[in-house]
Amino acid sequence: MTYCVGLLLNEGMVLLSDTRTNAGLDNISTYRKMFTFEEPGERVIAIMTAGSLSVTQTTIARLREAIEEPDADGETSILKAPTMLKVAEIVGNMLASVRTEVDEKMNAMRQSASASMIVAGQRRGGVMRLFLIYPEGNFIEATEDTPFLQIGEHKYGKPILDRVVRPETSLADAQKAVLLSMDSTLRSNLSVGMPLDMCVIERDACQISMRRRIEAGDEQFRAMSEAWSRALRDGFTQIEV
Repeated sequence: MTYCVGLLLNEGMVLLSDTRTNAGLDNISTYRKMFTFEEPGERVIAIMTAGSLSVTQTTIARLREAIEEPDADGETSILKAPTMLKVAEIVGNMLASVRTEVDEKMNAMRQSASASMIVAGQRRGGVMRLFLIYPEGNFIEATEDTPFLQIGEHKYGKPILDRVVRPETSLADAQKAVLLSMDSTLRSNLSVGMPLDMCVIERDACQISMRRRIEAGDEQFRAMSEAWSRALRDGFTQIEV
C-alpha cells in the first residue's frame, strides 16, 4: 500500500509520498514513489505512484524512454507536450497500456494488477495543474473547490486536509498540512511507512523549489507529530458535550 498527496495552491504546489511497498508482513521494501522531470525555467513535472510496483515502474521507465527517443515529440514525450493536459493524457495512455499488458500476463494465475498516479506541474506561460490518473487512463483535476488529490491509503489523512487546506493556504502551512496528514496515516496503517519524499513547486518557477527526504527518526518530524498529538488531546478535553 502507499499514501501520496498533492496540493494545488495559489502560491504553488506541495507533494508528499511515502516509500513503503509490501507483499505481506514478511516482505516489506522501500521504493521511491515520487519522480520529477525538469527543464528549469521551462517546465517541471512531478509524478507520484500507487499500486502494483510492476505497473508503476514499467510506466515510469517507458515515459523516460519516450523522452530520450531521438524523434520524441509533443504526442509522445511529457517534456515536449504543449500543455499539462497533454502530459496527463500521455501518462494516462501509458499507464492504461502497461496495466493491460501486465493483466494479460497475470490472467493465467487469476490475478490482476492496478495502479494510479498523481501528475503535477507547470510549463512556462501556462498554469499549474494537478491531475489524478486512474488505472484505466482517465483522470480528474484538482480545482479551487477541491485543491488536493490523494492516492493509496488516503482515508486517514483526508480529514485534516478537508478542514485546513484552501487555495490561499501558504506553502509553509501546506507543508505542515501534508506532513500531519501523513502522520495520521502512518499511525493508523502499517502498510504506509518512512522514509518520506516531499517537494515544493512555487508558482511560475517551473522547477523544483524545495526537495526533502524525511528518514525514520527525523527529529523535526517527530517533534511535529508529538506537538500535534498534544494539541489534539488538549482540544478534546476542552470540548463540552
